[in-house]
Amino acid sequence: MIRTFPHTGHLLGGMAALWGLTFAWIPAFGADEEQDESPYFNRKEVPEGIRDLKKIQEALQENLPRSRSATVSIDLGGGSGSGVIVSEEGLVLTAAHVSGGVGKKMTVIMEDGTRHAATSLGLVASTDAAMLRIDEEGSYPYVEVDKKDTAGLGDWVYALGHSGGFDKERGVGVRIGRLVRMADQTINSDCNLIGGDSGGPLFDMKGRLIGIHSRVGQTLEQNMHVPIREFMTHWEGMIENEFIGEGPFAQKGGVAFMGVGTELREEGGLLVKVVGEMSPAEKAGIKVGDVILEMDGEKVEAKDAFSAAIKDYKVGDKVKLRILRDDEEIEVEVELGEKK
Repeated sequence: MIRTFPHTGHLLGGMAALWGLTFAWIPAFGADEEQDESPYFNRKEVPEGIRDLKKIQEALQENLPRSRSATVSIDLGGGSGSGVIVSEEGLVLTAAHVSGGVGKKMTVIMEDGTRHAATSLGLVASTDAAMLRIDEEGSYPYVEVDKKDTAGLGDWVYALGHSGGFDKERGVGVRIGRLVRMADQTINSDCNLIGGDSGGPLFDMKGRLIGIHSRVGQTLEQNMHVPIREFMTHWEGMIENEFIGEGPFAQKGGVAFMGVGTELREEGGLLVKVVGEMSPAEKAGIKVGDVILEMDGEKVEAKDAFSAAIKDYKVGDKVKLRILRDDEEIEVEVELGEKK
């Protein structure tokens, strides 16, 4: 069953500007709204006045500090994603295409820049759900999970993530919107997401985790999230390091890996910003400043599409890249490795 709702995610900002609102601190919910019920503004098609906007604003301001402190960047070595801590011991939920498999080593970066070694646990290959755990014992900030799966179509939500990778000065990106489509294994919001947000958290306006960012697209309709019910269904299996199901988001034989960090170039192609040490890209001679124009004869036009295309290959496959270097086009062959 699929249900949809009109896109209204950017209405809050527009109406706030209209009335001259700022997102300064406003006291928490008043006595006219019960905390154990869905916020009344979820039942309205659009905010009807300044009171509605203030209620949405105060809900975000009330819950955002805790949500941000538990949202992490995941450094994969030559790439990055996001995740969110859901237990004091350091259990992290993310996307399967971010974790890349079971038993993979990676680094979790906290909002303040503190780095912790982590290991991926189990995943669900068909729906993009995954877990990992911080290796170091400690007490970590964490968020509440909406275990009862109470989110509904049209609810106001907010999305967090380390867009484009960790940046301490910028911090965690915050986007607000509404749930606009709900299906059995996916939900859609009209929050704007970009590369690097994958694996990050989606919250209801009480600060409860309701989903994990999965497919980040060029349009709002392509921004899909794994609903928290999918994690609850497979919770024990993922904790026990199980590779569950078959699908496009992870392969048991290992995920193909090139080892470059890129950004979209206005003139076309992807500008290489990072080349992983001892990565397949470095071994093939790719350098920072190169521009990737084509892969196996197909034009490279989007960062996420390029990353997804690499994962369609197998470990050990060879791909041919057409690269622009110092105003000269050259061809480079890269033998893909396995993401560790």
